[in-house]
Amino acid sequence: MLKSYIAFDIETTGLSPEENEIIEIGALKVRDGKVQERFMEFIKPKLSIPANITGITGITNEMVENARCREEVIPDFLHFCEQDILIGHNVLFDYSFVRISAESLGHTFEKDGIDTLKIARTVHRDLPSRSLGELCEHYRINNSAAHRAYYDALATAKLYQTMAHYFEEKEPHLFEPSPLVCAVKKSPPATKKQMDFLMRLIKQKGLKQTFNPDTLTRNEASRLIDSILSGQAV
Repeated sequence: MLKSYIAFDIETTGLSPEENEIIEIGALKVRDGKVQERFMEFIKPKLSIPANITGITGITNEMVENARCREEVIPDFLHFCEQDILIGHNVLFDYSFVRISAESLGHTFEKDGIDTLKIARTVHRDLPSRSLGELCEHYRINNSAAHRAYYDALATAKLYQTMAHYFEEKEPHLFEPSPLVCAVKKSPPATKKQMDFLMRLIKQKGLKQTFNPDTLTRNEASRLIDSILSGQAV
């Protein structure tokens, strides 16, 4: 069983790392089997949080209103991760979001990791679901705030330790870290035409600019334009 690692989880505005945004990162740094340091932070998205996401996570637009932007939070999280192995439940989902955000800001994020979902799919073929919630219920792991990043990360760390206790000796290969590989399409920067139109809209509507034009991607610019035209605030 690994004694030192980072367990992490994120909450997002949707399922696509190219189209949607991270709104919360939660992580714990484990050293010699004990939590040494925590990372818990909201990220202010460029667009409003959809109602269905608030329904799932409990995260409202008011909660992220005064949060830092991804340009500030992502580099801090990369520093927090150091050279550690990452552990997550369906880890490639979370990793892909962080990686594409990191790369869009000019950083690299190449990591090895362990996926507790992948382990559970092998050792718990009998269970009807291998979701984090179902596995926590199976092992009686208390998760006091499911679908909030830090608490899901903490539950994942407990799940990893529990499954390693029962199954690592029988299935050691399942618990070996491997390179995290995800095919992420990097969105190109916003075009001059998009930026000109976007800035005109902001000025006409009397809105406050809340994004960094130097890091805005073509997809993000398109969604911002659509949101303004449909009556949403930037």
